[in-house]
Amino acid sequence: MYDSIFKSGIFENRVAVVTGGGSGIGRCISHELASLGAHVVLIGRKEDKLKTVQAEIEEDGGQASWYSVDIRDEEGVKAAVSQILEDQKRIDFLVNNAGGQFPAPLAYTTKKGWDAVVATNLTGGFLMSREVYTQWMNEHGGAIVNIVADMWRGMPGMGHSGAARAGMVNFTKTAAVEWAGCGVRVNAVAPGWIASSGMDTYPDYVKATIPDLKKSVPLKRLGREAEVSAAVCFLLSPAASFITGECLSVDGGAPLYPHTFEIPDHKLSDPFLGFHRENEFDFLDE
Repeated sequence: MYDSIFKSGIFENRVAVVTGGGSGIGRCISHELASLGAHVVLIGRKEDKLKTVQAEIEEDGGQASWYSVDIRDEEGVKAAVSQILEDQKRIDFLVNNAGGQFPAPLAYTTKKGWDAVVATNLTGGFLMSREVYTQWMNEHGGAIVNIVADMWRGMPGMGHSGAARAGMVNFTKTAAVEWAGCGVRVNAVAPGWIASSGMDTYPDYVKATIPDLKKSVPLKRLGREAEVSAAVCFLLSPAASFITGECLSVDGGAPLYPHTFEIPDHKLSDPFLGFHRENEFDFLDE
């Protein structure tokens, strides 16, 4: 079973919507929320992945359902949120985790590619948030967590994603203020280099650089999906009831590394291995 640090049943009788819940970090977040008592609604485009995660959660004793939705489709999002409310009667939490990008220098990024990444990483999160807010949370309150990325020093090679993620951070702050009067908290989590199935989508020349990424992290390792999920669950929990409009980084201190101060290789940072169904990756050698 999932080894969460949070109190058993803390999300009992709550409904949590997780976009991109069929794989990677979204899959992990969905498992932890379900293990803590929430009914998790998995959102994604690939039905087979959603069905697999639903089956995993139910096998572990949790509750889950799924909807195949393209979060970039405004009418599709409206209909999906309406159907979720008809089926589950409430939406307490929204985790905007769905995202995606591809390596490309700005000079060689087409408008089609730019629009696709911005639509997935920014517009989709906005549409999901707006519909969950207008259809439910504006009268009942709730909490939203947006998954962004480590883009604080720019995002060379993936400028489309960096721009979209930066926009999502600003959206988080704006929504936190505009929706506070309805009891809605909005925060973000910015993962750094996390060992996740998302890394499998990159071309081989990018994958070849993964083992060396930890050299630029003060904690000298990659993060784990459970470490991101724990941050999300904290921000959704009552313990974070006075936190809104913030972005919590889960990156091992990578943006702080100036490369003029030598940090020797070490293995003094132990990863949190709470996810019992974590995938195995060849590039991890802890």
